[in-house]
Amino acid sequence: MLGAILGDIAGSCWEFFSIKNKDFELLSIDNHFTDDSVMTLAIAKSLLECKSDYSDLGVVTIKNMQELGRKYPNAGYGGMFYDWLFNLKETKPYNSFGNGSAMRVSSCGIVAQSVEEAILLSRKVTEVTHNHPEGIKGAEAVAVAIFLAKSSMNQLEIKEHINKNYYPMNFTLGEIREAYTFDATCQGSVPQAIMAFVEAKDFEDTLRNAVSLGGDTDTQAAIAGSIAEYHFGIPKDLRNKAYKYLPDDLLGILNAFESKYGFKI
Repeated sequence: MLGAILGDIAGSCWEFFSIKNKDFELLSIDNHFTDDSVMTLAIAKSLLECKSDYSDLGVVTIKNMQELGRKYPNAGYGGMFYDWLFNLKETKPYNSFGNGSAMRVSSCGIVAQSVEEAILLSRKVTEVTHNHPEGIKGAEAVAVAIFLAKSSMNQLEIKEHINKNYYPMNFTLGEIREAYTFDATCQGSVPQAIMAFVEAKDFEDTLRNAVSLGGDTDTQAAIAGSIAEYHFGIPKDLRNKAYKYLPDDLLGILNAFESKYGFKI
C-alpha cells in the first residue's frame, strides 16, 4: 500500500506541469501527499475495521472516507467527489468513471486471498461512489493486478491478464508519451498506469515511467506504484523518505495495516 502513497507523492508536483522524460527529482520539498493517499488509507482503515465477512465494508468505507476526507479538505479531490464528501444529508453514488476509484484500492488487492475476493472487495469499496461500469472496472483491474503481483505472477503475465479481461494493452509508453494528455477517467489512465509497471525495471523506474507520461501524474503513479510494490518491493531509503511526508494520523493507519498484512522491501 505504501507503493500507492509513494507514487502519489512522487507525481504530486507534476500534475499540472507535465514532464515528458524520466529525468527528475523523485522526492523533493515540492512533493506532498494528495487525495490519493488520503483515500487509500481510508479504505485500508475500513478493511481493518469491518466485519470478517466484509458484509459491512461499504458502510464502513463511506464513514472512513468522509471522516478522513473532511479532515483533509484541501487534498485535491475531484469536484463530484468533493460534493459527495461534504454532503451531510445523503451518500448516494454518482455514476462516476473517474480514476479516483482505481487509485485508492491497493489494500483490497493486498488483503484478498483470491482473484475473486480481490474483485469482491474492490467492488464493495468502489460502488459507494463510482458505480459506473467503467469506474468499477478500473478499480477491479488494479486490485486484481496487485493480487497477481502478490501471487508472484510476472509482469508479462499480469499484462496479459489485464489485456484479456480489462483493457487492450497493445501499446508502449514510448508510442503514447508525446501525445498523451491529462485524462482523469479510468479508461484513459488505468491501462497507461499499468503499462508503466509492466515496462519498469524496478520500483523507482515504475514511478518515473508513470510520471513521465504527463497528465494525471499523481494518480497514475499511485496506481503503478501500488502494483510495483508487490513485484519489486520498495527500497528501504524510499520507504523511510515516504514516512516524512505523512502526518501522524495517516502514518498510524499505514503502520496498523502493514503490521497486520505485512509489506515487501
